[in-house]
Amino acid sequence: MASPTLSSGATPSKKIAPDTSVAPFATDLNGVNQPLDLIFKKALWWGFGVLALLILAIRLAQRAHAHWRHLSTMGSSKSDQRYWAINRYQAWWRFKKHMLYAPLGKVRHNREFKLSTAANMGTIPSRFHTILLAMFILTNFSFCVSLDYGHSNRWAIIAELRGRTGVLALINMVAMIIFAGRNNPLITLLQISFDTYNLMHRWIGRIVILEAIIHTICWAVVKHAATGWSGVWEMIRTDSFIGWGTVSTTSMVLIFITSLSAVRHAFYETFLDVHIILALFAIVGVWIHCKIDNLPQLPIIQTVFILWVLERVARMLRLAWFNWARNKGWTTATVQPMPGEACRVTLHLPKHASIKPGSHAYLRFLSVNVWESHPFSVAWVDHIPVEPNLPTTEKPATSRLQQQETKTEVSFVIQAQTGMTRKLHDKAAKCGSEGLTIRAAFEGPYAGHHSLDSYGHVVLYAGATGITHQLSYVQHLIKGFNEGSIATKKITLIWIIREAEHLEWVRPWMDVILKMPRRREILTIKLFVTRPKQPKEIQSASATVQMFPGRPNVKAIIQSEVETQVGAMCVTVCGPGALADSVRSAVREVQDQGVVDFIEESFTW
Repeated sequence: MASPTLSSGATPSKKIAPDTSVAPFATDLNGVNQPLDLIFKKALWWGFGVLALLILAIRLAQRAHAHWRHLSTMGSSKSDQRYWAINRYQAWWRFKKHMLYAPLGKVRHNREFKLSTAANMGTIPSRFHTILLAMFILTNFSFCVSLDYGHSNRWAIIAELRGRTGVLALINMVAMIIFAGRNNPLITLLQISFDTYNLMHRWIGRIVILEAIIHTICWAVVKHAATGWSGVWEMIRTDSFIGWGTVSTTSMVLIFITSLSAVRHAFYETFLDVHIILALFAIVGVWIHCKIDNLPQLPIIQTVFILWVLERVARMLRLAWFNWARNKGWTTATVQPMPGEACRVTLHLPKHASIKPGSHAYLRFLSVNVWESHPFSVAWVDHIPVEPNLPTTEKPATSRLQQQETKTEVSFVIQAQTGMTRKLHDKAAKCGSEGLTIRAAFEGPYAGHHSLDSYGHVVLYAGATGITHQLSYVQHLIKGFNEGSIATKKITLIWIIREAEHLEWVRPWMDVILKMPRRREILTIKLFVTRPKQPKEIQSASATVQMFPGRPNVKAIIQSEVETQVGAMCVTVCGPGALADSVRSAVREVQDQGVVDFIEESFTW
């Protein structure tokens, strides 16, 4: 940013006469409409606050409704849950069908636009997200163009825009930083996925950058009119106030260029490192810019910096807490190569970790690239006794052990793509079937705020390694069914894989699930192998574990499930964007037939 911004604390400057020279409007507060800037600043704060409170109120109502449904259906029969399967409010299911679950167009939402295998253009926001973003963009636009066009000196109008965009950019930076943090407490409080927050972060960031550019151009235009280009460059070189503002704006422009979808996807790991460095330069540049002239906006940019630092500190604290224990050392990982260029990764944490179903974590591997971390869904969690040398007969049951007497093993399935995942797979493949043992770090758990316990009927879709997200729910729900602590009476798991040998990814955990008491009463598994090598591979083990060649008819399956629906139904999906879009479309089509909720787990980047 290249010139001072204003706040409520400053005194309005006097109007400059029409015949006054151009130069004054490139400095100080001349021409800036401070009272209106204050109004718009407050309006933005109130806008963000009211939106958060509205979402919180809706979430609290949904939680109360789900809790009531959960309490009233625990231990009940399938027929007793009929009440919860019926839509009571037409307005609500119509809102879900045409707004909340709707893509911007007809079907496409999470399926990526690809120019080539390396050039990815990203995804399209949903209809609801698009409306929120449009409201935000139009609000900022209307604030920016609300200028005193009746002023007889056009340079004063440009100066007013300079002050306006500077103030708006700073206010929006606060929201931008909040949305960027994976340790943001609002994620849990409002039960909004980090994926949604990341979407908002990207779009608010673009508005911040645009406003910073306009802010700088407004100063440069007036300065150029008064002194020519020589005066502009001289100020940038010799004036610290202008120089640091220019550093900040330049950093933001570079952030915009490097964060373009095609560039970001082609060089993602490099992008992450560059993004952090440029963001630090941008924030520090604005801080110094405001500090030199002691601008009233200084506390705002200091707040931005504090929030940014706190989020980074939170990540470090998570890493230290879960991965190190006195006398037990640091986390290690066992990496086993699997068919289909995948790895089964088990992290051996030195202490107990409570991890909810549907959680994910960011993983780091020391000898691969310790600075890079990527999110992966938690597939399986085991709590084992701390003292493994005791005879089996002397070991108490793990379920009876105190948390301090157990340590946790967390497992993932990671398919090789590029960068870190490719390096990890190649290292493990060289070690053969025994796999690789490596120092690692677990940062998490994150998410896990979607509870399925109050639904009588759950349909879980998984594509490829998306099975990891669903397995934790399957185990939890069967256990709750046996204990009589949940409403769920019917689970259908649909898993789509390319080849039958990919079943090996989760075989140990699937064996545990298939051996769980009363599993046949509640769970049906449907496996679809899209590219079977031999027809004899496709054999259904039983009526509850079925295998099919080819791709599933998603709409037909959803329709079949609705016809035999037990209570309220929830359909979740974790997998490729095309699968997620197909499931979303099928769920929307049955909204008028009963209570069918939809949850999508995705990591868009």
